[in-house]
Amino acid sequence: MKFRTLPRTDLVLSEVGFGVWTVATNWWGKIEDADKKALLENAVEEGINFFDTADTYGDGLGEEILADVLGHKRHDLIIATKFGYDIYDPTPRDGHKERAQKFDKEFVKYACEQSLRRLGTDYIDLYQAHNIKVADLEKDELFETLEQLQFEGKIRYFGVAIGPDIGWVEEGEYSITERQVKSAQIIYSLLEQDPAKRFIELAGQNDVGLLSRVPHASNTLTGEFDHGLPVFDADDHRAHRKNEWLEEAMRKVDHIRFLVQEDTRTMAQAAIQFVLKPAAVVSVLPNFTTLSELKEYTSAVDTPKITDAEQAKLDELWEHGFDISEPEPQFREI
Repeated sequence: MKFRTLPRTDLVLSEVGFGVWTVATNWWGKIEDADKKALLENAVEEGINFFDTADTYGDGLGEEILADVLGHKRHDLIIATKFGYDIYDPTPRDGHKERAQKFDKEFVKYACEQSLRRLGTDYIDLYQAHNIKVADLEKDELFETLEQLQFEGKIRYFGVAIGPDIGWVEEGEYSITERQVKSAQIIYSLLEQDPAKRFIELAGQNDVGLLSRVPHASNTLTGEFDHGLPVFDADDHRAHRKNEWLEEAMRKVDHIRFLVQEDTRTMAQAAIQFVLKPAAVVSVLPNFTTLSELKEYTSAVDTPKITDAEQAKLDELWEHGFDISEPEPQFREI
């Protein structure tokens, strides 16, 4: 494993991190409890020290599972969690729709205490405002509250997660340039480069570290769909993506298969190397569901890097829509 330092902090993160949502929800396929434990334990063995979770993942399970499985290694790990969704409201959630958000002082302090309790720790390394919108970013009270939590030693640093889907340019720009958060979590992949390119530019200018999720674009870059699209379970997030998008994505993948190097770099590994090429990206968060994926994705850091020539060719393909003439359909990613 290789490591990068989050700018303006003393946090040194593994270049490949672990997004805990895959072992805390059924949104990326169902995983047996024993396999969830094995994934987390083996992640540490593969060199991962950065675990990204959220209070909303499984209504707290995403934090509790870290305490249950890796609590004994707490001081060897960097734990990031998120806040802002009111998971304490008893109103049933409507499918995958966003919950109501709260960023007032009292709620943030309460949410932090509950996360600390579920994580079984007395400090959070990185506390992220989850899919925060501009109206809340503009409130000084929120950042005064986060600074108070820092002063109390309950959080070490704070950042934002931009989303829940592609877009939210204003939120990303404001977070990075006006609030100068320590980190911003974004969506970035070979097939989904906007507005991430803008965030990468601004992050470099403002010394903000980026955490990049969904590097495999709904697994179109892993080889999983090379022989046809599967039927997803109703709970799986990918079931909500239109087949037209997935089919077109696979046509784009056909144009970038030159990235595969026999015996040295798979497409999935190339996708991770692509995300890690910008210096502003500190860690990438693939979706792990099997031990074989864990091994392949973590070993990506030891495969050949994307060369400048390859990058130039990729930039040209992106500029020309991967030489696909049909208009790109709308899509959403969480």
